This record gives sequence, structure tokens and C-alpha cells, in this order.
Amino acid sequence: MRIEVVRSGGIAGITRRAALDTTGRPDAEHLHALAHEVLAAGVAPFSKGTPDGFQFDVTIDGRKARFFATSSTDAQRELTTTVLKEGA
Repeated sequence: MRIEVVRSGGIAGITRRAALDTTGRPDAEHLHALAHEVLAAGVAPFSKGTPDGFQFDVTIDGRKARFFATSSTDAQRELTTTVLKEGA
């Protein structure tokens, strides 16, 4: 499974991008479960979010999800943190 994360917004307005392939990872099952939860939540309706808040656009094997940091679930936070930290 390929997971891509784009984080935009924030005080500085700097966009961060990372991608992670779960093939061969010991935590692949856990990441797949998180990915399915993120996809189930879908795409948040258009909103300006909060001032200086982050927006996350996640693509998982071609399927997209979008959410804002202020309304993110535990699964969304864990998945995006992992991808941004460990992804290339």
C-alpha cells in the first residue's frame, strides 16, 4: 500500500510532502487499518479551517481523504505523523 501525505497551512504556510510504501514493513497491518479508517472518514467539506491550522490531503492507493488538524481523529493523526516522519 502506498500512502502519500501533503500537509499545508500553518503559521509559516510551508507545505510538507511525504510518501510511504507499507510493503515489507513489520507494522504494515496496523498502517493498513489506520488507512482504512482515514478513507472511511472521506473528504472534509470545504472550509477555511482555523487560522494558522494545518490541512492534510492523504492519498492511499489513489483514493483521497482530506481533513483539518483541529478536527482530526486519532487514526488520522497517527497515520499522518508516521508518514511525515518516516516517509520519503
